[in-house]
Amino acid sequence: MDVLAVPQKREEGWYLSLMAPNTKGPKYAWLDPSRLYCNSQALSDCVKDLLRPFQNEIIDLVVGIDAMGFILGSAVAITLGKGFLAIRKAGHLCVQTYTQDYTDYSGRDKLMELRLDVLKPGLRVLIVDQWIETGGTMKAAIKLVEDLGATVVGIAAVAIENSEGGMWLKERYKYSHCIPNELQSQIDGQYLEFFNNIDG
Repeated sequence: MDVLAVPQKREEGWYLSLMAPNTKGPKYAWLDPSRLYCNSQALSDCVKDLLRPFQNEIIDLVVGIDAMGFILGSAVAITLGKGFLAIRKAGHLCVQTYTQDYTDYSGRDKLMELRLDVLKPGLRVLIVDQWIETGGTMKAAIKLVEDLGATVVGIAAVAIENSEGGMWLKERYKYSHCIPNELQSQIDGQYLEFFNNIDG
């Protein structure tokens, strides 16, 4: 599949077919969404779809989660004309930080951090990550933002799986993702039918 090709008719979520399946084994995520970022129209359409539910919301700042949330979050921030704040894996920032522990999709315990000199009460934040599988990473990011007094306007990701953690987030926060209803069951089953047409 040519990742630079754009179909004449861009149907809802057309760019999702650019994503690639895991070819390296179980310690990795079950797919790699980043291939859609290689297509400028796909990235643009993805960002527009993510922002649609937030058109009437005041958003002061976009926060992106290390690491792939940096790509999508930066694109969202530029589209909105807003600033971007990175939530980093612990140990990467050389300024005073606030930390939060979490367990990621692979079950590993980790620590994330956020600089202390940006967030403040009254600031309205949209948190962006690439994919929400178990929800542990996003929950920790939300806690960091809220502990520092800012308001989480919503969360956005290419997909939010209907896992226990994913449903917890959907029930408590305004959210957006790019998955049409007819694909949600495939997302939750962690296998997309169009993978059959992708050469490894």
